[in-house]
Amino acid sequence: MKLFVVLTIVAVACAAPQNPQDVEILRYDINNGGLDAYNFAWELSDGTRHEEQGQLKNQGTENEGLSVQGEYMWIGPDGVKYLVKYIADENGFQPTIEQGPGGAVPPAVVASLLG
Repeated sequence: MKLFVVLTIVAVACAAPQNPQDVEILRYDINNGGLDAYNFAWELSDGTRHEEQGQLKNQGTENEGLSVQGEYMWIGPDGVKYLVKYIADENGFQPTIEQGPGGAVPPAVVASLLG
Protein backbone atom coordinates (compact mmCIF):
# COMPACT_ATOMS: atom_id res chain seq x y z
CA MET A 1 0.00 0.00 0.00
CA LYS A 2 2.85 2.40 0.82
CA LEU A 3 4.37 1.73 -2.59
CA PHE A 4 1.05 2.56 -4.26
CA VAL A 5 0.84 5.89 -2.38
CA VAL A 6 4.42 6.79 -3.29
CA LEU A 7 3.88 5.93 -6.96
CA THR A 8 0.65 7.95 -7.00
CA ILE A 9 2.42 10.99 -5.56
CA VAL A 10 5.21 10.65 -8.15
CA ALA A 11 2.65 10.35 -10.98
CA VAL A 12 0.77 13.46 -9.80
CA ALA A 13 4.02 15.42 -9.53
CA CYS A 14 5.02 14.44 -13.08
CA ALA A 15 1.62 15.42 -14.45
CA ALA A 16 1.63 18.87 -12.80
CA PRO A 17 1.54 21.89 -15.12
CA GLN A 18 4.88 23.15 -16.32
CA ASN A 19 6.43 26.22 -14.84
CA PRO A 20 6.81 28.84 -17.65
CA GLN A 21 10.52 29.02 -16.91
CA ASP A 22 10.78 25.27 -17.65
CA VAL A 23 9.66 25.53 -21.29
CA GLU A 24 12.17 23.95 -23.65
CA ILE A 25 12.91 24.44 -27.34
CA LEU A 26 11.94 21.24 -29.14
CA ARG A 27 12.71 22.38 -32.67
CA TYR A 28 14.44 25.36 -34.25
CA ASP A 29 15.04 25.31 -38.01
CA ILE A 30 16.08 28.25 -40.14
CA ASN A 31 17.02 28.44 -43.80
CA ASN A 32 18.02 31.78 -45.24
CA GLY A 33 18.35 31.34 -48.99
CA GLY A 34 19.96 34.73 -49.42
CA LEU A 35 18.10 37.74 -50.75
CA ASP A 36 15.26 35.93 -52.47
CA ALA A 37 13.81 33.44 -49.94
CA TYR A 38 13.81 32.20 -46.35
CA ASN A 39 11.91 29.90 -44.02
CA PHE A 40 11.95 29.09 -40.34
CA ALA A 41 10.13 26.95 -37.81
CA TRP A 42 10.30 26.59 -34.06
CA GLU A 43 8.34 24.68 -31.46
CA LEU A 44 8.35 24.80 -27.65
CA SER A 45 7.45 22.17 -25.08
CA ASP A 46 4.40 24.19 -23.98
CA GLY A 47 2.72 23.67 -27.39
CA THR A 48 3.68 27.03 -28.88
CA ARG A 49 4.98 26.91 -32.45
CA HIS A 50 5.62 29.21 -35.43
CA GLU A 51 6.41 28.44 -39.06
CA GLU A 52 6.99 30.98 -41.83
CA GLN A 53 8.19 31.13 -45.43
CA GLY A 54 9.06 34.27 -47.36
CA GLN A 55 9.93 34.88 -50.97
CA LEU A 56 10.94 37.96 -52.91
CA LYS A 57 8.52 38.63 -55.77
CA ASN A 58 9.18 40.69 -58.90
CA GLN A 59 12.86 41.03 -58.05
CA GLY A 60 14.59 43.97 -59.71
CA THR A 61 11.37 45.67 -60.77
CA GLU A 62 9.35 48.60 -59.50
CA ASN A 63 6.91 46.12 -57.97
CA GLU A 64 9.50 44.18 -55.98
CA GLY A 65 8.16 42.99 -52.64
CA LEU A 66 8.23 40.24 -50.08
CA SER A 67 5.46 37.65 -49.96
CA VAL A 68 5.19 35.83 -46.63
CA GLN A 69 2.97 33.01 -45.43
CA GLY A 70 2.97 31.17 -42.16
CA GLU A 71 1.16 30.13 -39.04
CA TYR A 72 1.61 30.22 -35.29
CA MET A 73 -0.16 28.37 -32.51
CA TRP A 74 -0.33 28.57 -28.76
CA ILE A 75 -2.36 27.09 -25.95
CA GLY A 76 -4.15 29.81 -24.01
CA PRO A 77 -4.56 29.98 -20.24
CA ASP A 78 -8.04 28.53 -20.82
CA GLY A 79 -6.43 25.34 -22.24
CA VAL A 80 -7.71 26.04 -25.76
CA LYS A 81 -5.45 25.80 -28.83
CA TYR A 82 -5.38 28.93 -30.96
CA LEU A 83 -4.01 28.88 -34.51
CA VAL A 84 -3.37 31.93 -36.68
CA LYS A 85 -2.60 31.34 -40.36
CA TYR A 86 -1.51 34.35 -42.37
CA ILE A 87 -0.37 35.75 -45.67
CA ALA A 88 1.44 39.06 -45.88
CA ASP A 89 2.09 40.54 -49.31
CA GLU A 90 1.24 43.58 -51.42
CA ASN A 91 -2.33 43.26 -50.10
CA GLY A 92 -1.25 43.59 -46.44
CA PHE A 93 -1.44 41.20 -43.49
CA GLN A 94 -4.29 38.70 -43.97
CA PRO A 95 -4.79 36.43 -40.93
CA THR A 96 -7.33 33.69 -40.33
CA ILE A 97 -7.90 32.56 -36.76
CA GLU A 98 -8.90 29.06 -35.73
CA GLN A 99 -9.60 28.00 -32.18
CA GLY A 100 -10.12 24.65 -30.56
CA PRO A 101 -13.25 23.58 -28.72
CA GLY A 102 -14.25 25.90 -25.90
CA GLY A 103 -12.28 28.87 -27.18
CA ALA A 104 -13.54 32.24 -28.21
CA VAL A 105 -11.40 35.09 -29.43
CA PRO A 106 -13.21 38.29 -28.44
CA PRO A 107 -14.71 40.09 -31.46
CA ALA A 108 -12.67 43.21 -30.72
CA VAL A 109 -9.42 41.23 -31.02
CA VAL A 110 -10.53 39.69 -34.32
CA ALA A 111 -11.51 43.13 -35.63
CA SER A 112 -8.14 44.61 -34.65
CA LEU A 113 -6.28 41.80 -36.45
CA LEU A 114 -8.37 42.08 -39.58
CA GLY A 115 -8.06 45.86 -39.69
